[in-house]
Amino acid sequence: MKEILQNARKAKGLLSRELANLLGVDQSLISKFENGKRLPSEKQLIELSNVLSINLDELKKAWLTQKILGDVKKYTFAEEVLFMVNEALASYAPKREFEDLSIEKTLDEIDSMKKNLDQVREFENYRITEALELEYTYESNRIEGNTLTLRETDMVVNKGLTVSGKSLVEHLEAINHGDAIHYVKELVSKNSILTKRELLSIHNLILRGINQSEAGKFRRIQVMIQGSSHLPPPPYLVEKQMEDYFIWYERNRGNLHPVVLAAEMHERLVTIHPFIDGNGRTSRLIMNMILLQNGLVIANMKGDNTSRYAYYEALESVQSSGKKDSFIRYVAEIEKQSLERYLSILK
Repeated sequence: MKEILQNARKAKGLLSRELANLLGVDQSLISKFENGKRLPSEKQLIELSNVLSINLDELKKAWLTQKILGDVKKYTFAEEVLFMVNEALASYAPKREFEDLSIEKTLDEIDSMKKNLDQVREFENYRITEALELEYTYESNRIEGNTLTLRETDMVVNKGLTVSGKSLVEHLEAINHGDAIHYVKELVSKNSILTKRELLSIHNLILRGINQSEAGKFRRIQVMIQGSSHLPPPPYLVEKQMEDYFIWYERNRGNLHPVVLAAEMHERLVTIHPFIDGNGRTSRLIMNMILLQNGLVIANMKGDNTSRYAYYEALESVQSSGKKDSFIRYVAEIEKQSLERYLSILK
């Protein structure tokens, strides 16, 4: 554990005091981590993983190994205890993919509804999809504080009208998000693989005319997420973490259930927070691009206060604990509800 942290810090070219500043802790605590006199908390473990670009699972394994050894080595029968633990572990049943079995149940229900949807695809038409995409633009912008109503969003996006009393930025947010949806659908129709180029193009559309100097560009300053305890990585780590993001996508896009993949890509992007603004809208568009590529429907997260709070809570849970189940379950439930509604319209 101590060697992993020390080597990673040196590889980043960081002094112990610089790492301490990034984590918001005393320099002496970093020294204790690196000389094995103190173990990080689980929250600090996640922060160290982010800042030093260490695989979290590998770091947790080293952390848990050191923790267990620290607990048992003071006993003369430590070796016997470790042998007994190893024997007990060997008899355990294989762990399921999720600790929360309700996720698997929801995914099974989604798969069943997907089969039903495939049988009624002939009844799809552009009027239905246009209406649902408008709702998606309205809700996604509402999550971020846009005050346009659904009717006003329709007036701006589809009729080219302006709404008295609403800001230019709110108008642009509606227009830009509508254009971003069309771009995502083009990528889906071409069966395009998500790359850095596509991601930056989506973000460029989201911030077009609003913050042109930052549109389609990774941030170059440190940011904080209002109302969240999660501190995104410093700017000099963003490019590397985004490289890892796309590597992870390539390794897992053919192995995971599409809803799980979509949720993971959403959460990972928000956690890195690579942009000055527009991270939420871009992450939700990436999530829905993956869902649409796999024959599913747009998962439309609502922007009312109760729904927005549940959404942020699910994200915060992942960022504070490192456990993905809460957010995957949340996304799966939203997709299930969206499928149910879509099927009811077609039938």
